[in-house]
Parts: sequence; C-alpha cells; structure tokens
Amino acid sequence: AALVKSTYPLNLADEFFSSVSSYVVGTPQTLANRTITGGVFDAGDVTFAALTAGDTCSRVVLYVATGDNATSSLVASIDTITGFPLTTNGGDVVVRWDNGAYKIFSL
Repeated sequence: AALVKSTYPLNLADEFFSSVSSYVVGTPQTLANRTITGGVFDAGDVTFAALTAGDTCSRVVLYVATGDNATSSLVASIDTITGFPLTTNGGDVVVRWDNGAYKIFSL
C-alpha cells in the first residue's frame, strides 16, 4: 500500500507502480493479515510512520510488489477513505479500512 499525493493525475490506464511512484509520500507498507472471502478483500489497518509535514494525500494505491516498479502491477486506487484528503504534519498516518460489508474492496 502506498500513500499518494493529491497531485497524482489519476489515469485508469496506468498499469504499473512506476506510474505512481514519484507521487508516493513516505514508505509503502505491506498489508498484513490479508484475506479474500466471497470476493471481498480485507487486511489489517496500515500505518505510515513519521511522514514529513506539508504533503496533501488524497488516496492509497494498492499494488503487487515485485521488487521492480516497472513490473509491480497496480491493483486498486482508493480515495474514499475516512479523513481523506489529509495533510501530513510530521506524525504517523493510520489508514483504517472499512469494517463494513465491502472492507477494502469487493469484486
């Protein structure tokens, strides 16, 4: 999961993380406790630690990390997270996924 600046020009044709990587704030985080049940994807909440103050973030991008941004496939771009957009203030940002029926996303 990567926290992305609001200046990222969303392009639904983007396929790989290399299209997004220059807009990332902080260090991408691995989603823990991932589950897929009945087409619904969920994972534990994620913390982006000690982010530099002053960036406005509007979305979280999920991708499959291969070790090479040019081959790391984008999975989802989520901008409907409670509290977003947000401006970083030097502290941690915790992304709390929805605990309702659709969790992070559903297919």
